[in-house]
Amino acid sequence: MLRLLRDWGVSLAFAVLIYLGVGWLRAPSLPDEAPDFALKTLSGEPVSLSSLRGKTVVLNFWATWCGPCRTEIPWFSKFATENPDIVVLGIATDGTEDELRAAATQLGITYPVLRADSATQRAYGVNTIPTTVVVEPDGSVGTVHVGLMTGIQLELATRPASALFGR
Repeated sequence: MLRLLRDWGVSLAFAVLIYLGVGWLRAPSLPDEAPDFALKTLSGEPVSLSSLRGKTVVLNFWATWCGPCRTEIPWFSKFATENPDIVVLGIATDGTEDELRAAATQLGITYPVLRADSATQRAYGVNTIPTTVVVEPDGSVGTVHVGLMTGIQLELATRPASALFGR
């Protein structure tokens, strides 16, 4: 009987951890239109989402200490190089400009890195990193992905269904 209670207790604790973990990794609820922002690149150039209207934009929220972020960066760099018609922006949630420059060089980032501010993180509901948001050319929110995103997932998230399924 004691073993049965212990097993049930362990199972219940495991179920609660899974429930909480899934809730924590849930994609943020965003409005239909992607929130505008104005941030600067590491070289000081201003970038606003509204200035990129008409293009597909990938926003990848990341941090220098984040293992999954560091793992996915080569896929994002390759994607950015192979898809110059799609804007990829790495939005760093930590680090000074010097630290971010060093990380960008070390990680081989081929796309612009912006330093996030708290208002942008709040507007996109970023409380788990990495978080990737694909903004459609009309400014609407497309795919929202929380956690590590592979190159294949990035390809699928940025392609219209007609291109994927030949319609």
